[in-house]
Amino acid sequence: MNEAIKCYGSSEMIQKLENKDSLFLCVIANTLTSRINGITGAGATPELTDYTPAADVELLMLGKTLCLPEIPKTVVDGNSTPTPAIITKAALDLADIPLLVADAGAAIKPNIPYITINETPGGDIRTGNAVQNSEKIFNNGLLLGKVLSKLTDHLVIGESIPAGTTTALGILTAMGYEVDHKMSGSTPENPHNLKHSVVINGLKCSGYTAEELKSDPFLAINAIGDPMIPAVAGIAMGSSVPVTLAGGTQMTAVCAIIKSISPNFDFNSLSIATTIFVSEDETSDINFIINQISDISIIAVDPDFEKSDTEGLVNYTKGSVKEGVGAGGAMLAAILKGISVEEIRIKSEELCKEIFEN
Repeated sequence: MNEAIKCYGSSEMIQKLENKDSLFLCVIANTLTSRINGITGAGATPELTDYTPAADVELLMLGKTLCLPEIPKTVVDGNSTPTPAIITKAALDLADIPLLVADAGAAIKPNIPYITINETPGGDIRTGNAVQNSEKIFNNGLLLGKVLSKLTDHLVIGESIPAGTTTALGILTAMGYEVDHKMSGSTPENPHNLKHSVVINGLKCSGYTAEELKSDPFLAINAIGDPMIPAVAGIAMGSSVPVTLAGGTQMTAVCAIIKSISPNFDFNSLSIATTIFVSEDETSDINFIINQISDISIIAVDPDFEKSDTEGLVNYTKGSVKEGVGAGGAMLAAILKGISVEEIRIKSEELCKEIFEN
């Protein structure tokens, strides 16, 4: 196994994916939950989080943003960390991996071609009424998964949704999993208490009992979830080829929804790929969460950013951003095609310089 890759669980999945052509799909969405002050770092201000998903995928396809004058970034104590879309673009470009974008409910629509799964963004989960039509979103995703799996040997699904760890926390809590203080976050100081209180408020306002939500995944999503989760769950379940869920702890909520919808679902062809910044995050525990759901392999990639001469990338090693826009899965797919981590790091540095100079 490549020394840049660390596998939690069975390493057989990596062997299954070798010599396969990959297709990368980025699913974008928003919720009003990201407007809560302090809940996420996926944008310079809470208001700008509305633009983050659209800007991320514009950057992936065009190498620049059209809906914003500059690329999305996380700012902590005056230090800026660029969106992980930089890493994803570097990996996809180097390995010549095709890219598609799907809208599951973005507040700002990107100025590029994309597939529509759902147009309406999610609400604020504190209201207990976050998503209007999760079952329809799931069914649209299911159809898309069936179609895309005819185009590739390996489907890699990334996401961009600000405050996605909070809405995923809501889903997992509603489904009865032990996840408090286990979810990752985009800033070094993970706001666990704020996320917990937001979820508890949403549960109270939903009007449903814990038993009702636990036994009905779509009800749980509608109450305190987001539109990305049913979309990705549907795509993964519709696929007839191996699926890599490219993301952090949000993807554990996708797995929980899949298991709830189909208790006998075969997870042998599904894995989560993330960055080492999530898998070794001391403020969260992705392995603890996934072990409650099923025997699902988690694959983590280390981009060696401590060796970088670009301050924004070094900030990843200090707890900023960690993952997003499918960075871990894109790097994994590139490595499986023979691209080295050093090449990905150097390309990421070059992209940072090109984009910030322009």
